[in-house]
Amino acid sequence: MIQHLEVNVLIPPEYVLVKKDEYENLLDERLNGRWWDMKKLVEHTNTSKDWLVENIFYQPRFKKILDVKHGGFVKYPTGKGSKWLFQAKQMCDFLDKFFPEIMK
Repeated sequence: MIQHLEVNVLIPPEYVLVKKDEYENLLDERLNGRWWDMKKLVEHTNTSKDWLVENIFYQPRFKKILDVKHGGFVKYPTGKGSKWLFQAKQMCDFLDKFFPEIMK
């Protein structure tokens, strides 16, 4: 025997109910047009700058994908005082796609 229960839920005005796929799209959108520096990337990946540089940015197989000089989305420092810059969404996509290869 199946029972049905109808419940009314009061949602406070400071909350919004959205479908899961819409929510995921919103999360993706917050990265569009954002640039990160190395500090933000270190926080995002929970790694160190040295680890990122050694295992990703100066690995030839990745540098040819990442470097803006090759059409990528990472601006490598070019001299004293120059900083790393990353397009946030593209960097996240790269990290997800190449995670197994990065961790080898």
